[in-house]
Amino acid sequence: MVKKIGIDLGTTNLLICAEREGVIVNEPSVITIDTESKKCIAAGQAAKEMVGKTPKNMVSIYPLKDGVVADYEATDMMLAHFFKKCNLKKMFTRNVILICCPTNITSVERNAIRDCAYHAGAKKVYIEEEPKVAAVGAGLDIGQPLASFVLDMGGGTTDVAVISLGDIVCSASIKVAGNRLNKNIIDFMRIEKKLSIGEMSAEKMKIEIGCALQREKDIITVNVSGRDLTSGLPVSVQVTSNEIAQCIEGSLMEIVKACKTVLDVAPPELAADIMTRGLVLTGGGALLKDFDELLKQELKIPVYVAEKPLNCVVDGCMKMLENL
Repeated sequence: MVKKIGIDLGTTNLLICAEREGVIVNEPSVITIDTESKKCIAAGQAAKEMVGKTPKNMVSIYPLKDGVVADYEATDMMLAHFFKKCNLKKMFTRNVILICCPTNITSVERNAIRDCAYHAGAKKVYIEEEPKVAAVGAGLDIGQPLASFVLDMGGGTTDVAVISLGDIVCSASIKVAGNRLNKNIIDFMRIEKKLSIGEMSAEKMKIEIGCALQREKDIITVNVSGRDLTSGLPVSVQVTSNEIAQCIEGSLMEIVKACKTVLDVAPPELAADIMTRGLVLTGGGALLKDFDELLKQELKIPVYVAEKPLNCVVDGCMKMLENL
């Protein structure tokens, strides 16, 4: 029996879909391991809740970094955990796996992703580039002789690509994405507010008040708790959405620069299509407030946010699995 499975192996989130079943796993890409026995204690959301709170004999690991496998054994254990949980690794089942990766990765990084899929029980592995799959998931008809301009901003990488006739014409992949924005917020809080906060707190701030543009009205303010770097005691300070916009501005402009680089090398005929069809945003970064407005101002083209940006890659996997 052949079972077709699609995997969006993201830096921050792991999504797995199966043919005729839809999305069966949607969990953070985190695993908690016992350092003595080297066994998996928890994976996904349960492991994420342990980040920064583990005792000495446990460690919580993000096995993927910048969209590629950073810890092969941990990635292997994480996939095995979810395959077992979803009953995907059966004796007489031949799994065909479609797995997504960032554009412009090295052959070594690509082989590491393929090896993880084979070790998870695949009999055959297909690897597709994330912006192409995201474009399919966003509902774009990439098979036409027209330009589809896609920006997929995840946790570890941002991929920008121009797609035509079913394949990528030109692309760029930079290691500036959601995790970099979290680091910007942590650094800002440490330097400007003299407050030490963890990555979970930074991510929560980004989701609640993160903004790509500074506003004159509708400014959001939240209280953030952490450790005072001067006294060492727990304290709470106020932070505004404009302060967050200011501290992540540099990283967002790097993404804008990557978009301009891709547009600069795009063939003239496709550039003309982009002027009318615009840019489609996918991935978790598409949910950042005013990010589409920033791109409109900088690129001078229409910008649209996909209907379900977080699920575009896995939705694209499901559509592609039908044709495998």
